[in-house]
Parts: sequence; structure tokens; C-alpha cells
Amino acid sequence: MLETVYSTVRTKMHKTVELLSSELTRIRTSRPNPAILDGVKVEYYGAPTPLKSLAAISVPDPKQIVVQPYDRNALADVERAITKANLGLNPIVEGNLVRLPIPLLTEERRKELVKLCHKLTEDAHIAIRNVRRDANDEIKKLEKEKRISEDDSKVGTKRVQELTDAQIKAVDELFGKKQKEILEK
Repeated sequence: MLETVYSTVRTKMHKTVELLSSELTRIRTSRPNPAILDGVKVEYYGAPTPLKSLAAISVPDPKQIVVQPYDRNALADVERAITKANLGLNPIVEGNLVRLPIPLLTEERRKELVKLCHKLTEDAHIAIRNVRRDANDEIKKLEKEKRISEDDSKVGTKRVQELTDAQIKAVDELFGKKQKEILEK
């Protein structure tokens, strides 16, 4: 009975951590990371299409990202989409590819990015705590319905707290790693 509660808790909390990880990956640092382009959608023949479906994205050196569309006709659309995405990058069209020089971050911008990461981390903490609350409510309901004993309820609540602590720790580690990456010059 409690195993289904644990399974649900694990699944929901793991999804929260994965979501945070993907959101943090999209935040720009001084190092080029193709993942910052993951959210870019290009208007391609009237349909919003993910950039990574339309182009090869590479990092030829530590100062730039290169985007090479598979369809040369989409070059202007790719450039427009990157500019419109407001990533703080200025695309430069050269021949059949788009170069994205990665400018160094100012100290002020670094602090803003750390604050954004902190907010995303806090949102993840809240989501994990909400999952914990829902699981504890479910355990209390099972106890009230006499489907589990009072001892099982206490053990279940303790186990849910252990799962919560583990996921909170994972979220904090992701934040610490990203913070270090952003503040690195």
C-alpha cells in the first residue's frame, strides 16, 4: 500500500529535479553551451520548429557557438529567432552558418543570473515540499480508513521525509554547481 505512495513521491520529485536541471542548463554562462538554444523556436514554413531540429549546433572554440541550418533558405529565420529569443547573443551570419560570439558576463549580470537560478531552485524546493505534503496527506487518509496501522503511518511519513531530504539535497547541488559556473570568469 505504502509502496505506491513512495513510488509516486519518487517519480514526482525526480521530475521536479529533472525540470530544474533542464532550466538551469538553458541559463547562459561565460562558456558556450549549446543547451542555451534549446528553447529557441524558428518560424519555419509557418510552423514554430525547435532550432535543434533545423540546424547543427556546435562549439568550435571557447568563445562562440556555431549554428549551421540544414536548409540554407532558413538562415534568415534562424538568425531572427535567435535574436528574438533575447538570450543576450548577437548572431552573425557568415555564408551558410550563424556565429554566436559569447560575450563575457559583467559582474552585475552574473549576480542577476545567480538570483534567477536561486528563484528556480526555490520553486523546485516548493514543488518537492508540495509532493511531500500530498504524500503525507495520503498516508494519513490511509490510516484514517484503517488500511494501514498507526506504526505504518509513522514509518511512511518518515520514509517520505527521507525521500524529500534526498531530492532537496540534489536540487541544492544543482544550484551550487550552476552558481559556481556562473561566477567563474
